[in-house]
Amino acid sequence: MRYSKYSGRGNFFSLPNEIFQLGLNAGELSVYSFLRRCENHRTHQCWPSIKTIGEAVGMSENTVRKYIRQLEERNLITTEPTEVITKRSGRRNGNLLFTLRPIQEVIDQYYARQLKELELATERQRVANLLREQESPA
Repeated sequence: MRYSKYSGRGNFFSLPNEIFQLGLNAGELSVYSFLRRCENHRTHQCWPSIKTIGEAVGMSENTVRKYIRQLEERNLITTEPTEVITKRSGRRNGNLLFTLRPIQEVIDQYYARQLKELELATERQRVANLLREQESPA
C-alpha cells in the first residue's frame, strides 16, 4: 500500500541530526522544520507563504520574517522573490521561493566560521599578552 504525504500513516518528514549542532533557537528550528516538511526532495525548494508558515508554527508574520532572515544568515536557506501573473492586474509579487541548502555544506561552513573566530580570538590574546609584556617594567 502506498501512502500519500498527507495520509494518516506515513505523514512524517526527517530532519538531519546535524541541525541540532548549529545552535538554532526554537523559532529558527520551527521555521526550518516547516520548510523542510514542505520541500520538494528533488529540488530542495518550496514556496509556502509567510502567512502559511506563521499559522503552522504559531508565529506572527513579522516573527517568521525575522527567523527567515536568521536562517539565511546561517546559510541554511536561500530565498528568491517570485512573480505571479493575474488576469486582472498583470504581474504581482508571489511567495518567496525557499531553497534548503545541503546540510553538509552548512555544517562545513559553520565549523569553518567557528575556526576563524577561534583563530581571531587567539591572535587577539597573543597581542594583548605582548602589550602587557611591553608595559610591565623589567
